[in-house]
Amino acid sequence: MTNTALITGASRGLGLALATTLASAGWDLVLTARGAADLEQAAGGLGATLIPGDVTDPAHVARLAKAVPELDLLVNNASGLGATPLPPLAIYPLEVFRDLLEANVTAPLALVQATLPALRAGRGAVVNITSDAATGAYEGWGGYGATKAALEQLSNVLAAEEPDLAVWWADPGEMNTRMLADAVGAEEASAATDPAKVAAALYDLVRARPASGRVSLQ
Repeated sequence: MTNTALITGASRGLGLALATTLASAGWDLVLTARGAADLEQAAGGLGATLIPGDVTDPAHVARLAKAVPELDLLVNNASGLGATPLPPLAIYPLEVFRDLLEANVTAPLALVQATLPALRAGRGAVVNITSDAATGAYEGWGGYGATKAALEQLSNVLAAEEPDLAVWWADPGEMNTRMLADAVGAEEASAATDPAKVAAALYDLVRARPASGRVSLQ
């Protein structure tokens, strides 16, 4: 039986790297990202079902859930960075923070709720991509880190409430991605880990299926 995964933020970075890894292993994939053209260009050759859209849109979440009546793995990878250059909390724009909470906390929960019947049916797994900014006091990362801390606690409670599922909140560490470049500059980001290496570690996690909990992928 072929396994099925739904991955958000799949047009670049870790989402695309994981999609490529799973496709090579024979998984059926449903992939989403905001930019239709970017998603098609990046993932069009993977044989996946591509459903572009914004995960903060309830109608889009409903479309994604309808596309996966059976689901083995949900990866909430899509994430916003928030205000840049990274501001201190004293001047963090509150309207930006509200949008960031919607993208990084509410949207993953909405997708979990929408796909729970399919996940429960197959005793599936949920991976919520988090960050060490959720636990560390890094100047400038307060807005982003607060949303990831909230996502971690949602994951923690979900694991307790859904014991038949595997729920991991996975810290990928610093990766050479556009998001990191936007935060710290392209030169520093270029020295970070290749997302393909992190995707391989994440696939090993899925195959090993350890107990639910927080995991580091580097």
